[in-house]
Amino acid sequence: MEIRTVRYDHPDAVRLTERVQQEYVQRYGDPDDTPMSAADFDPPAGVFLIVHLDGEPVATGAWRAKDASPEGHRDGDAEIKRMYVVPEARRRGLARLVLAELERSAAAAGRARMVLETGTLQPEAITLYLSCGYTPVTKFGLYRDDPMSRCYGLELAGRPGDGPALQPRAVAR
Repeated sequence: MEIRTVRYDHPDAVRLTERVQQEYVQRYGDPDDTPMSAADFDPPAGVFLIVHLDGEPVATGAWRAKDASPEGHRDGDAEIKRMYVVPEARRRGLARLVLAELERSAAAAGRARMVLETGTLQPEAITLYLSCGYTPVTKFGLYRDDPMSRCYGLELAGRPGDGPALQPRAVAR
C-alpha cells in the first residue's frame, strides 16, 4: 500500500474523481457541481492524495485552503474534498488512513480546522467523520441550503502538524 500526492488533474485522480461523481449520480441524481480546479489542491494551499494497493489506485482524498467567506468558511479552514474508496477496496481502513493523512498535512500547512460537506444519502461517510471526532458546523458552500447537506469540522489546534505520516502497515489487506 502506498499513499501518493498527485495533482487533481493526474490521470489516476481524474479516473477516481469520475468514479466518485458516478456514485453521487447514483445516490443523489446529479454529480457534485462544486467549482474546483487543479490549482486548488497544489501545496502548500492544498493536497490531493491517492492510495495504491498492489499498484492500483483505489482511494482518494484532498483538502484545499479556505478562508473566511460569505459561503460560511472561516480563516484557516482546510476543506476536505473527493474522499472516496472504490467499492472493491472498502472496509479495509483506507478512508481513515486518508483522513488522518489529510489532517496531518493540513496541520503541517498551518490550517486551523478541517471542514467538509457530505449528504444524508452517504451515512457511511457521516459515521466515519463522527467516529473520528468531527462535529456539526455551520453549513457552508454550494449545498449549504440543501436539506440533505451536512457539514462537519474538526479543530486542528494542538495536533502534531510535523509528525510522520501514518504507516501503511496499519491497513488490513
